Amino acid sequence: MGKLMELISGIESLYIGGMSIDPLTLDFAALRTLRLVHALGSFSRAAETLNITQPTVSYTMARLRDAFGDPLFVRQGSGIIPTARCSEIVLQISQLLDQFEALSAPPTIDPTRAEIEIRISCNYYERVTLIPELVRVLRREAPGIRLHIISSTVRGKEQLMRSESDIVIGPIQIEGAGFYRRSLLKDSYVCVMDPSNPLAQGPLTVDQFCAAPQVIVHYGGNFRSRFLVDMADQGLAPNAVMNVPSPANLTDFLLGNDLIATVPRRIAQTFGPAVAILPCPFPGQISIDLYWTARTHVSAPHVWFRSQIAAAAARLGT
Repeated sequence: MGKLMELISGIESLYIGGMSIDPLTLDFAALRTLRLVHALGSFSRAAETLNITQPTVSYTMARLRDAFGDPLFVRQGSGIIPTARCSEIVLQISQLLDQFEALSAPPTIDPTRAEIEIRISCNYYERVTLIPELVRVLRREAPGIRLHIISSTVRGKEQLMRSESDIVIGPIQIEGAGFYRRSLLKDSYVCVMDPSNPLAQGPLTVDQFCAAPQVIVHYGGNFRSRFLVDMADQGLAPNAVMNVPSPANLTDFLLGNDLIATVPRRIAQTFGPAVAILPCPFPGQISIDLYWTARTHVSAPHVWFRSQIAAAAARLGT
């Protein structure tokens, strides 16, 4: 009851200066829509994400404009931008929405009977190393849990804030209030190449590594692999002759020629005996972490699910 009264008090405080409204009749779905429009900067994109019509979003915004006594969004060019008051409101309602969803979550869970969809934001690394191990457990112990997996690239924080995902897994850092983190895995970089490549006899020197024609994997956005950062810190750069957006099918580019590539060790191990694996002169360190928000922090299904992710990561070992 105390938590509920705190929520009601928080809602009441938002409407100071707006029209009189009974907070107990407030539509939390409307506040969720406002948060999403603010994040996406678009009525139509918010409607598409929520699977509702744009007129429904427009009607909701009109109601909220009356309630808050503020235009909330103004036109700028072909788009919209939030007012200062709108951004202030969204900051507060995000906390309220997360608290309400946590409050309404069931206090316990029977995994064998759980019926829930959990949205995971991650990338290729996690999909080929961690997720398969997790799926085996779910199909055995919680077959009613459905997974919806999306690519995070470098948008994990935004996806959590917009409730596009419940969990982010990856080698990123998400900072700020309302985010929770758990360390899962450590990894480092190795070099892969055709076994007939003369360099496969190893070990690779720094000079050999820098001179070798290399396929560079760019994972999207401004993310840079740790070995590239370490090279740049020493004033060095790889001999990049090819760039690809993912390690998928990487062996197709390496076999039968002199190209090498640098990838995390666990990714290299998925290639099997088709390639030679050598230590990288710039091994770096990769930290794969799990992030979530206050929205699911105390939800029993999510607490259980996060424990299974951690257990799956532990089984992968070092």
